[in-house]
Amino acid sequence: MCLATPGQIISIEGDDALSRRGQVRFGEAVRDACLAFVPEAKEGNYVLVHAGVAIAVLREDAAARALDLLGQIE
Repeated sequence: MCLATPGQIISIEGDDALSRRGQVRFGEAVRDACLAFVPEAKEGNYVLVHAGVAIAVLREDAAARALDLLGQIE
C-alpha cells in the first residue's frame, strides 16, 4: 500500500511550471518534492506528497488533522 504524506513547503526553486521543485518539511525531515501538479502552491502551504510528487494543496486545518492521525499510528 502507498501513502501520501502531508508536509509544509519551506522553499521553492524554478520558474517553469513543469520543473518547479520545493523543499518540504515532514516533521523533523526535509525532502525535495516536484511541484508540477500544484502550480498554485506557495511557500508556507501544506501539500500532500506521494513518491516525491506533491499531488494536492491542503488547508492548514486538514493537514494538522492528517498529521495528528498519522502520529496516532506510531
